[in-house]
Amino acid sequence: MALLNSLFAGVSGLRNNQATMDVIGNNIANVNTIGFKGSRVTFSDTFNQFVKAGTNPTATSGGTNSFQIGLGMKINSIDRNWNQGTFERTGITTDLALQGQGLFILKSNGQQLYSRAGAFIFDADGKLVNPQNGAVVQGKVANGLGEIPAGTTLQDIVIDKNLRLPAVKTTKAVWGGNLQSSSTTIRTDTVELVGNLKRESPAAAATFPGAAYNAADPLTYNASTIYNKDGQAMQLRSWYTEASAVAPAVGAWTYNYAIFALDANGNPTGAAIAPGTQLLSFDATTGASTTAQINITDDPNKIDYKLNFSSLNNLVADNNVIARIDKGETPEPVLGAVTIFDSLGNSHTLSIKFDHLDNNRWSWKATVPGASGDLGSNAYGEAIFDPNGQIQSLWQAGNQVTSTPPVPQITFTPASGAEAQIIDLDFGTGTAGVTQTNLTSQVAALSQNGSSSAALSNLNIDQYGNIIGIFSNGNSRNLAQIMVATFRNLNGLVSVGDNMYNVAANAGDPRIDVPGENSVTTIQSGALEQSNVDLSEEFTRMIVSQRGFQANARVVTTADSLLQEITNLIR
Repeated sequence: MALLNSLFAGVSGLRNNQATMDVIGNNIANVNTIGFKGSRVTFSDTFNQFVKAGTNPTATSGGTNSFQIGLGMKINSIDRNWNQGTFERTGITTDLALQGQGLFILKSNGQQLYSRAGAFIFDADGKLVNPQNGAVVQGKVANGLGEIPAGTTLQDIVIDKNLRLPAVKTTKAVWGGNLQSSSTTIRTDTVELVGNLKRESPAAAATFPGAAYNAADPLTYNASTIYNKDGQAMQLRSWYTEASAVAPAVGAWTYNYAIFALDANGNPTGAAIAPGTQLLSFDATTGASTTAQINITDDPNKIDYKLNFSSLNNLVADNNVIARIDKGETPEPVLGAVTIFDSLGNSHTLSIKFDHLDNNRWSWKATVPGASGDLGSNAYGEAIFDPNGQIQSLWQAGNQVTSTPPVPQITFTPASGAEAQIIDLDFGTGTAGVTQTNLTSQVAALSQNGSSSAALSNLNIDQYGNIIGIFSNGNSRNLAQIMVATFRNLNGLVSVGDNMYNVAANAGDPRIDVPGENSVTTIQSGALEQSNVDLSEEFTRMIVSQRGFQANARVVTTADSLLQEITNLIR
């Protein structure tokens, strides 16, 4: 009966609009559920009854259309909306939100499940879990060196909160900075004699200072410190003698000098180096010196300086002469320091001192405090720079460093009982290391590879899912990496509650990837993805569903009224 068809069509509308309300109600109920994805319902009509079949056109008449009466409607699909939800900052490290189409992988009672909800915690065993049901987050756990294994083999994410790092002795210190090319050189370049040698009339034999020179009596000579080409300190002794009244040097003064090497305590040692004399001449009227500058050289001992007499006078005044070294300039060493560690984790200060020896030539010396230990006898050398201000060659203890790149090695023997260790002093190459330009001198350690023993103090999780341990010594290490899964058809997944999904027909196999790579999914730590339910949209759908339900109810009541009229025909 035709009226029964309309009745059943109305019933199908009631039933399916009620299903729509069920979906809408579930969406609204989960408006604050983290990681929730709202659903929608689509409808389609059911079978249609033919009233009349259509006909094709003929030569004498046109065609006719088919007549059909629909038999109601049905649910076509219930689809999830997998659009990205907004993030809410929580500040909790283990709260994780996914940006992209990936899902967290969890294992519960041996079953692999998937979720967008990232409100995780570490349990008593150090496992990263979903606190609702204890499902363990899956990923890869690093080895003892902080290396994440390759591949996609999944493991439970487990972090030992009592993890400690052993001490690592320093084996390399990297240095950088600049040495100012115009810096004062430590080697002595000029010795200038300044002052007066008394003019007497008549002339009489005399000495300055004090009596005749006596090597054992410091009062009989003036002592000055000079430096050779290698920056080695030496003692310059100067004294003056006036000739007796015998021609042709009547009343003339003679400059006498001798150079002595110094021992480790700064005391003169051995025989005099390059002793010599120079007869002095003065203008008879003004008393100004007319003695020409001379060079004092001694190649075996790398002595090379200018001896200048222009500031000497011969006046009727007391004797008073000093030796002014390099016009009183004071060379300033360039210092750098770094904290290094021995095998027991004790810290020590390793210092580097650079002294300007000559153009493009600097000496370097490494030291540690005496209480820390000993660096051996070869912890010094030279750095030779090319005309571009880059290191051309390095020398250590008189020998050229031949490694490529040149890296001097020093041996540190700690006084703490730790094992001896070899430390590479890497001064860099090109413009990436220590350079020599017109810029201000400044040298610093860029890095060193040692560390003290340390305990795990904090955790960070980066956008690629790496769980990074922060230790009490400031070092960090990868401890694990969270993996994500993607599916070709997310709507093929089925919800199993607790914000988790399982694979079902038509979902496809999960593709396991590292966040940020092929998955095109990244992780935001300290945030949670909120439900993507739009309340305004849901309320609109609710109104439409309500009206649809009301209209179908009216169809049922109207069909019932018509049936009632038909049954009344027999009265």
